[in-house]
Amino acid sequence: MVSRGPQDAGAEGGKDGSSIEPLGGTLYLAPDGFDAELRAELGRGASPVAPDSRLFFAPGARRPSAWAADVWLDPVRIRFGSIADAAKALRSLGRNWSLSPTSHHRRAALISEQLPLADTRPLVFPTPASSTPRGSFTLLSANEILASSRCTSPFPNGEARFVEDHVRPPSRAYLKLWEAFTLVGHHPRPGARCVDLGSSPGGWTWVLERLGARVISVDKAPIAHALMKLTRVRYVKDSAFAIDPASVGRVDWMLSDVICYPSRSASLIQRWLTVHPHASFVVTIKLQGETDTSAVRALDHVPGARLVHLHHNRHELTWIRVAPEPA
Repeated sequence: MVSRGPQDAGAEGGKDGSSIEPLGGTLYLAPDGFDAELRAELGRGASPVAPDSRLFFAPGARRPSAWAADVWLDPVRIRFGSIADAAKALRSLGRNWSLSPTSHHRRAALISEQLPLADTRPLVFPTPASSTPRGSFTLLSANEILASSRCTSPFPNGEARFVEDHVRPPSRAYLKLWEAFTLVGHHPRPGARCVDLGSSPGGWTWVLERLGARVISVDKAPIAHALMKLTRVRYVKDSAFAIDPASVGRVDWMLSDVICYPSRSASLIQRWLTVHPHASFVVTIKLQGETDTSAVRALDHVPGARLVHLHHNRHELTWIRVAPEPA
């Protein structure tokens, strides 16, 4: 639960019948169904703000949180007397608000009607995500709000939505790659050389080719026939673990959605990183049974690397490394 301790003395009262107080910590929103993973990752002192809530409070500075769909920076508690008071307090903190899940649906909706809201329209890839600061709020009770005017995800509640293509992609896996590229603000440019490991049936290869990249698509199983015919795609019938990283020439992006244990994914990353240190990476880390990310966490030292749970991930994380720009 969020503490109601000595911080109450620091609350700022307003003539409008509301008060705003800093929480002295950080709020973390778990993806739907992954509350336990986030709580375990946050560690000591982390707890849900209310029973059955996906929003967790942890005191002190921001903690590493791959399992957080969104992180609320500098959150506050707002106590208010009326709907108008609540909306006025939120507007005083910032613009572009989004509502986080709450059990007080009707009251939250009435407050939202009086706020400038963040854009929730699906994004047309590869349009960049909005860079406008976005805030989130939720009702803790009928007269109490938790809010933050700064959140880490460009998407409301960390839920990346796109205008989908229901015809051309050979699988829905393409949405993961769209989200990864949008989240980091980088994607292969026309002419970039990409290796897609474990590519069948070709969802990621389809994304890369559509961006104008040249793709070496590697899998023992064939990719979609339509992709086989494209001049920028070269299909290699081989195992993702057998192909020699040195045999493919220059690599700008290495990508993998291979189903394997995290330790094998980590070894695969390290192997390709050793040969292609200037490449960018997007690698899905499949988690089977107990959630153990220790093998991938051993790669935290890699400059530019991040481990995230994408909205389109299931019980898996994604390791992303955007290579530094050449001097």
